[in-house]
Order: sequence, then C-alpha cells, then structure tokens
Amino acid sequence: MKKLRTRNHSVVLNRSAGGDAGITFFLVILGVIMFLPLYYTVMQSFKPLDELFYYPPRFYVINPTWDNFSDLFKLMSESWVPFSRYIFNTVFITVAGVFGNLVLSSLCAYALAKVPFPGNGFFFQLIQKSLMFSSSVGGIIVFIIIAKMGWMDNLASIIVPAWCSTLGLYLMKQFMDTNVTTAVLESARLDGASEFRTFWSIAMPMVKPAWLTLIIYSFQGLWNSGASIYIYSEDLKTLNYAMTQVLTAGIARSGASAASGVIMMLVPILVFVVSQSQIIETMGSSGMKD
Repeated sequence: MKKLRTRNHSVVLNRSAGGDAGITFFLVILGVIMFLPLYYTVMQSFKPLDELFYYPPRFYVINPTWDNFSDLFKLMSESWVPFSRYIFNTVFITVAGVFGNLVLSSLCAYALAKVPFPGNGFFFQLIQKSLMFSSSVGGIIVFIIIAKMGWMDNLASIIVPAWCSTLGLYLMKQFMDTNVTTAVLESARLDGASEFRTFWSIAMPMVKPAWLTLIIYSFQGLWNSGASIYIYSEDLKTLNYAMTQVLTAGIARSGASAASGVIMMLVPILVFVVSQSQIIETMGSSGMKD
C-alpha cells in the first residue's frame, strides 16, 4: 500500500509534493499578475510629468516626487465647493447606503431562509433571476420612480437604490441556509425570544462573515460612485466626481490624475484587507449545502 504523506500530523490525500509545488507556483504567478496593476498605479503617482509619457511604459520611477499629490490638493482647494464637502457627501452616501443595504438584505434573507410563508420559493427564484440582468436594464424605471418620489438632486437618489441590492440578499440567504440551523432558532423561540430578537441575537452572529462581505461589496460600489444623472448641484457631488474633474484640463494634470487614482482606491483596499478572511469564508460557504 502506498504510504500517505503527513503534514503537521494530518494525512494529506490525493496530492504529491510535486503537485503542491505546481499549485504554489501557479498561485504565485496569478498573484503577481493581479498585483501588477496596483503596483503600476502607485508608481505612476510618483512619476514626474516627463516620465509619465515614456514608451514603452516603465514599472519603476527614476526621479520620484510628491508633486502630483501636492498639485492635486492645490487644485481641489481652488474649487468653489470646499473639498471637505465632497468628502462628506461620499462618506454620508457610503455609510447610509451600506447600513441600509445590510439591514434590509439581512431581514429579507432571514425571512426567505427561516420563516416559511406562501410564495417563499417563488420570490427567491425572482431574486436569482434578477442577478442575470445588468442594473442599467431597469435604469428608465428607476429614473421614473426617483422622479415621482421627488428625490431628483437629492442624495436619497443614490442611497435608496443601494438598499435594493439583490446580490447582497442572495449571499445572506445562502449563508443563512447553510450556517443557521432551524433547531437553534426553535430553541430561542421556546425560551421566549421574539422573532426579531431571534434574528438579531442568534442568526446575525452566526452569519458574521456574510454580512462583512456584504459591507465590503456595498462600500466599494458606493465609495467609487461618480457623477449621477440624478444629482445636478455641485455641492452634492461625490469625491470620485471631483477627482474625475482633474482630467478635464488635459495632459497637464496627468500627474494629479494618477495621484487621485491612488487616493480613491486606498480606502477600499484597506477595508478589504481588514476583512479578507471573512470574505474568503463567505465565498467558500455561500453555495454549499449540508
């Protein structure tokens, strides 16, 4: 009989040492390929204007400079709308949108997964089908609804649609199906807990990886939201929109544009790094059944 390899006193099946080395090499290559765009963007932000237009492009900086960042902040400070206003709009939209999306997705997912009612399966099928369509498909309908609600030129036109993300609802529902057992919920109900208390104190802690993943996805989309067809007032625009305006002056602001790209992606990257392990756990569990 072939002797099984062991690693840290556990048996390793179906893979040789050469297989481990091959998989590791393959993953390293993929990691380098995915890291290159991030590295290149950061390098671009430290290049003086003459180095930005070298051809072929270089993945290193000969004369690094902070001038691109100082030029960016100088340009933003010269705007008639205070730079802090753009930051406030972006933070407010992101926090309100993420919170509303998390609460509504969690409540709806709990009802679909653990509260039997007529049409339960039909509604979940509709949610699954909606994932096949781009958000732009319903753009006209959303525009009409927002106009009828009187939310034109109002931050609610960005925040409220973010609450209706079916992707977040789908993730939460699948994770609750897998990780929240009916027996635990029944025990809480027998002990006198209300349905909301059962949801908040029992179900939500058990699906922490799922709602952290939902926070990441919602945060990324809202933080990077740019110009909106519903927002006309300059003092209601977002930080991403303000940064995009740096490009309007042509190649003279290419350095400031590169710096703005680094600043805009820095916060989502930090949030992702902090919650990385929870996201991986969700991706590994949300589609599996016992």
